[in-house]
Amino acid sequence: MTQAEAPRRSIARRVHEIDAVRGFALAGILIANIGFFADPGYAAGGGTMPITDGPVAFLLSTLVLTKFYILFSFLFGYSFTLQTRDGTHVKARMLRRCLGLFVIGVLHGLLLWVGDILTLYAALGLILLAVRNVPPRKAVVAGCVIIGAMSVIWLLLAGLSLLDPSGTATATATVDPAAAARAEALVTDGPLGFLSFQVETYPAMAGLVWIGQGTMAMALFLFGLAAGRARLFEEPERWAHLVPRIQWVGFGVGLPAAVFFAWMSHFEGALQLVALAVNDVTSVLLTAAYVVTVLRMFKRFPAVVGVLSPAGRVAASNYIGQSVLCCLIFTGYGLGLAGKLPPVAVMGVAVVIYTALLAVSAWWLRGHRYGPIEYVLRRFTRWSAVP
Repeated sequence: MTQAEAPRRSIARRVHEIDAVRGFALAGILIANIGFFADPGYAAGGGTMPITDGPVAFLLSTLVLTKFYILFSFLFGYSFTLQTRDGTHVKARMLRRCLGLFVIGVLHGLLLWVGDILTLYAALGLILLAVRNVPPRKAVVAGCVIIGAMSVIWLLLAGLSLLDPSGTATATATVDPAAAARAEALVTDGPLGFLSFQVETYPAMAGLVWIGQGTMAMALFLFGLAAGRARLFEEPERWAHLVPRIQWVGFGVGLPAAVFFAWMSHFEGALQLVALAVNDVTSVLLTAAYVVTVLRMFKRFPAVVGVLSPAGRVAASNYIGQSVLCCLIFTGYGLGLAGKLPPVAVMGVAVVIYTALLAVSAWWLRGHRYGPIEYVLRRFTRWSAVP
């Protein structure tokens, strides 16, 4: 092997731990999203968090909500560096990739899942492309500034709300029963009824996703970019000594803050805004603790990497696949069970869907190099046939 061939092989080597972490993240994405399929009234109510009452809701809000989309955002930024390391036609390729991702996202949002995040990732990917050469340290600082600025804005809004005599914490209003009933009727009224709901609801939900998740996603894109440039996953021995500290801070600070965030989601007013400010910072700490914990688990139980990495390797296909299966179970595309299952049963359905997609991913990759969505994206990115 020549010296010129060695770097190319090094670049092409797949880091299975990244795929396994991505496979782990897919579980959180599914758990966070499935409530909207199971009870579409929340989407019709302007994106209110689903399953807002009871122990299942509290666990979801504490451990899952706002944690896994930022993990996916971090991994997107990291994967960006892997896709651009060869240095060939980076700008043209990544522009086409973002365009392809945007088109897939729009179709996904209109046909399957109104909370699609791929269009947001495509738009932010253009910003990431523009700043791709920023030094890792500056990328981390920029990400911290974005998160800090958002937290300050929430705190300022909390202070302003206290100037209003009615700004004290009050129970959050529930979704309008008439709107929820109409949404459920549309979603379960066959394919045309569900499509009507999608077309009617998607534009507003897309705006909420862009506004509500865009800044945090961009910050984590930058963190992922810095981590990828520093080869964080490829050279874990460089930071292994920090793992206990990350876990102590992440769980010790992030978990109590997540409990506070979950508790205050039942109220509106200054305290809820303070909880949002705190959560913007501490959700990153808790997510970091999740990541280093699963990496330690991978090291101790290597077989887990083999179970999770196929799904992470075809993450885009799994993301779309989750929506397809949720639609077949809850909407007029299939069984139409929306509004008919209690929260615990909905979580059981999530486990079944996730397990099924793990098995399908492993089976698919035995005969294919890429997932279906990955093939389309890669074909569009490279503008040539893909093996």
